[in-house]
Amino acid sequence: MDNFTFQNPTKIIFGRGAETKVGAECAACGGPVLLHYGGGSVKKTGLYDAVAGSLRDAGVAFEELGGVKPNPRLSLVREGIALCRDKDVKLILAVGGGSVIDSSKAIAAGVPYQGDVWDFFVEKAVPQAALPVGTVLTIPAAGSEASTGCVISNEDGDYKRAFNSELVYPRFSALNPEAAFTLPDHQVAAGAADILAHLMERYFTNTRRVELMDRVIESVMKTVMGNLPAVLAKRDDYDSWAEIMWAGTIAHNNLLNTGREGDWGSHSIEHELSAVYDVTHGAGLAVVFPAWMKYVYKHDIDRFAQFAVRVFGVDHSFFSPEKTALEGVARLIAYFKSVGLPTTLAELGVVDDRFEEMAAKCTEYGPVGRFVPLDKDGVAAVFRLAV
Repeated sequence: MDNFTFQNPTKIIFGRGAETKVGAECAACGGPVLLHYGGGSVKKTGLYDAVAGSLRDAGVAFEELGGVKPNPRLSLVREGIALCRDKDVKLILAVGGGSVIDSSKAIAAGVPYQGDVWDFFVEKAVPQAALPVGTVLTIPAAGSEASTGCVISNEDGDYKRAFNSELVYPRFSALNPEAAFTLPDHQVAAGAADILAHLMERYFTNTRRVELMDRVIESVMKTVMGNLPAVLAKRDDYDSWAEIMWAGTIAHNNLLNTGREGDWGSHSIEHELSAVYDVTHGAGLAVVFPAWMKYVYKHDIDRFAQFAVRVFGVDHSFFSPEKTALEGVARLIAYFKSVGLPTTLAELGVVDDRFEEMAAKCTEYGPVGRFVPLDKDGVAAVFRLAV
């Protein structure tokens, strides 16, 4: 096990009515607040009214900026930064899923910065300050409600890049599973795939003797996979949603990183798909991750066999651990198919005309991934295995 320091400052307000408590949390930071959200769904479901009412009841003034799209755009982030500066905003309140939260984090880091916020995403600068962020989660998926991560798409050149900073840990996050009841099937399944990918990125590690976190990660994976069919069958199954929503937060709040080094190559590869083809991140991961597994499994067959046995209940072949490992990959693909997710690039409508371009962009700053570092040729090979 590696040395580590763990601290997560995000206050989690979980359960029915959690969104009605955000006004008091925002009041502690003063006002005005920027209420940041996506399309019209938060207004159709009544969530906007509940949050706005909570702010008014607490005497917190607010501005608002909607229009966040999946794979959130840099142009809207820049608009939000200008608005916050003009209105002297003191806190960003994200009401939505990972895209809205990431857009809010980028705005928060960009407001006090004298240069272009994109500098943080291309390693030209590191945030030194940020406005506080709060969230009201609507989509269990990205885990951004309690993480240091922020991912933004730049329409100029089809780039999607990330930065991490403890400065953008949300101060608080309100998680009410009822907010997910109206999500469409595709978004539900893609969100679960995103959660599973966060877990697998941490699971496939070169660090030895990390039994405790191995077992925890395996348990969270099984919890997500076990509860996903339940919410697909009965959208208002509160208890199953509660399991998935909390799992999504635990999967990416950095607790499961402790004592180990994860990979993160698959996320880097999928970001190129999202940037060029604007695919749903979780759906892209459902395609990329099994392809990555097929490419790297020989690096540590025993770990892949462990994954197969413990997560999917594969009977271990003592005479051929490789057979066990590959059966685990096959079971993961079959699971994704069973919940309606794509498992090939063709199903995403992606053709191979830009594989080399995407692989070059992906490795622009060097090899990606730590379990097996992948250069441009390696990334292109993963794309080809996903066709």
